[in-house]
Parts: sequence; C-alpha cells; structure tokens
Amino acid sequence: MGRAYQNRKDSMAKTAAAKTKVYSKYGKEIYVIAKNGGTDPDTNLSLRRLIEKAKKDQVPAHVIERAIDKASGAGGEDYAAARYEGFGPGGSMVIVDCLTDNGNRTFTEVRQCFVKNDAKLGSPGAVAHMFDHLAVFVFAGEDEEAILEALMMEDVDVKDIECEEGKITVFAPASEYFKAKNALTDALGEIEMDVDEISFVPQTECEVTGDDVEVFEKFLDMLNDCDDVQEVYHNAILP
Repeated sequence: MGRAYQNRKDSMAKTAAAKTKVYSKYGKEIYVIAKNGGTDPDTNLSLRRLIEKAKKDQVPAHVIERAIDKASGAGGEDYAAARYEGFGPGGSMVIVDCLTDNGNRTFTEVRQCFVKNDAKLGSPGAVAHMFDHLAVFVFAGEDEEAILEALMMEDVDVKDIECEEGKITVFAPASEYFKAKNALTDALGEIEMDVDEISFVPQTECEVTGDDVEVFEKFLDMLNDCDDVQEVYHNAILP
C-alpha cells in the first residue's frame, strides 16, 4: 500500500503544481479552520497542521497571515464543507472534498466534471466505506521494526507500516495524527517528510489503463480547476 500511495500522491502533486489557485484554496481552508477553532496554532492543532502543510507547499507567509487575520475579525464569509463521491474513469473510486459558500454552484461544477469524463456521481457514502481515514507519513529510512517499536512505545495505534525502496510509510488513525508525529519526531528528530497528512486511503486499488488514463488525468485537472474543490482522493493507479 505504501508505494502505491506514494505513486498516487505523485500523480496528484503533478496536477496540483499546475493549479494557479492553490494559494486561495489554502487561504480558504486556513480561514475556516481558524474561524471555527481559534487563530492560535498552539491551541488549534488542526490549524497548526494545515499551516505546516501550506509552508511545505511553498504558500507565502503573507497568504497564511492574511487568512488568520481575516478569521480573527467579525463577520466574514460563511463556508460549508461538502463531500461528493462517485466512480471515475476506468472503474476507479473518487472522493471530492469542497469548501463552498454556494452549494448549488459547487454541486453543478463537480457534477459536470463527472459527466464530461465518463464518470458517475454517486450518493453520499457510495464509496467512502471503501477508504480508511488515516494519518500518513512517508520518509527516508530502512529499519521499519525500529520505527514500529518507537510508535508502539508511545501507544500509537499503527494500522500499517512498510519499507520500500528506502522509504518508510506509516499509517495510523486520523485521530492519532499528532500522537504519531510526536512519536516519530522524538525517535528521529526533525526529519524531512515526503508525505505528512491526513488522507482517505483506499482499501483496494484500481489500475487505470489504455484510453482511460488520459480521461482520468483530464478528470483530475477539471476537478482541481474548480475553485471550491479542496482535495481529491482516489484509488487509481496510473502507468
């Protein structure tokens, strides 16, 4: 699962790198989390995690600061979370997470991405039961047994751990993200993480081949071009 997950992340990162609206998407999510949970990263751990992720993706400090300042004021936009699920090209499964101030607009835009790419939008829960909500960490290393021991010493509920091609992948419940990260930091110091996030990880994989590859990539591009789409999770393995 580890290497396949990394391949999926690489395919999504390639798409994300082409997005011109990545800063505004981070700004929106930071604003919502700070508005709902407080503007202090020391007490709002979700905000701390998102700021760290934004910095890793090279979001400028002024974008982060502006979103937090905006959240500390009265009023402001009223965003709601929206999740859409369905089946993508080649029989893949897809989850699309959005933040929106106009649910009808967002539904229409996401639905068009499915309709125009031989995909089918499903009802809530259509595919989510085939994904696990997990904290995922990928970093350089060889000794998975030592990492597992360090995590277990801190009572982290490790769901899976793998070592492939000099990379260790750790999967833990989403609720144990900070516990797992602190345990890894204590054991390894401030290491560079290739992946450090909470994600929906598929229980099964779908190899997309032939003409479906181009259609699937177009499908991802269209979703990522939607202003309200924050994250796209899928189980597709591309060549």
